[in-house]
This record gives sequence, C-alpha cells and structure tokens, in this order.
Amino acid sequence: MGRLEDICQVAERLFSERGYHATSIRDIARKLHLQGGSLYAHISTKEDLLWEIVRRAAEQFLQAIEAVLRQESDPVARFRGAFRAHVAVIARNLPAATVYFHEWRQLSPQRREAVLQQRDLYEAMWREIVHGGIEQGVFRPVDVAMATRAVLSVANWFYQWYRPEGPRSAESIADELSELLLAGLVKEGQS
Repeated sequence: MGRLEDICQVAERLFSERGYHATSIRDIARKLHLQGGSLYAHISTKEDLLWEIVRRAAEQFLQAIEAVLRQESDPVARFRGAFRAHVAVIARNLPAATVYFHEWRQLSPQRREAVLQQRDLYEAMWREIVHGGIEQGVFRPVDVAMATRAVLSVANWFYQWYRPEGPRSAESIADELSELLLAGLVKEGQS
C-alpha cells in the first residue's frame, strides 16, 4: 500500500469519527507518525483528501450498480443485486461511507456539484430498476421517484447502525431489507 493510501485510510477514520472540520492535518500526520508538513509532499490540501475519499466512494457505488445492471435483466434480481451491492460498498469501508454520506457538503462548490452529478446518475440507475420492473409488469405502478428515494433512504442509513462485529452479516441484512422493500413493490403473484 502506498503512502497516499495510508493517508487516505487515516483521514477516513478521523473524518468519520471527528468530522472534517474537527480534524487537522496535524492530527492526520500524528496518526501516521509524520510531521504535519510532510503530508504536503503527498497532498495539496486537506480538502484534496476529502475529495479523494468522497470521489472513490462515489465511484464504488456506481461500479457496483453498473455490474448488477450488466448481469441481471429480471427486475427482482436486479433490485436484490443492486441493494446487496450498495450495502457491500458501505460494509467494506464504514469510515469512507460515513465520510461520503456526511462530509461531502464540506467540499468546494465545484466539487460538491460533481458529487451531486454522480449521485443523480446513481439515483437514475435505481429509478431505471424500479421503472423497468413496472414496465415488465412485475412491480406495482408506483411513483418511481418516491419509491427510489425510499429505497435509497433505507440503503444509505445502513452505515449508521451496521457493525461488522455484530451477529449478522451485511449480506444477510441486505437480503432481508431488500425483501421488505420488494414486498411493497412486487405485484401479487410475482416473485
């Protein structure tokens, strides 16, 4: 693992525990046993670190759902796979997910706009899953935007309460939550 990776991991942890503004470059350097100024050999600003963490997380969510959309055509399988993939991204790196969901607003306006564009793209992919299920007659005719927001609200809140050391795997939780959500979408007699 390279030095930038080490720096990002420490920053993820500190930003997720303390928040972006409450974490200084000195705090990050101290955890890495470096002088504060030494970090600037690897990064330009603290915001660059935040951007790197948020950008990587956004890319992971997009790549995960894109893989599901390429592999699955059945609406229910797509929904289950996309939900499981979303939860897996969060579970693999809870600190980065926490930073992604909480601290992205601390970015400069241009970078915030880039994050919003990625989020809009991701939400559009979820809308396509819901819309496709309706079009194929598998899902009830629902307000696609509302249903998508409800699904993403459940999925995005997972990072708040999931603990890897807990009694259930992220995958089993994702499966149960997706079944609960599908119960509101799938028409009777469909599966």
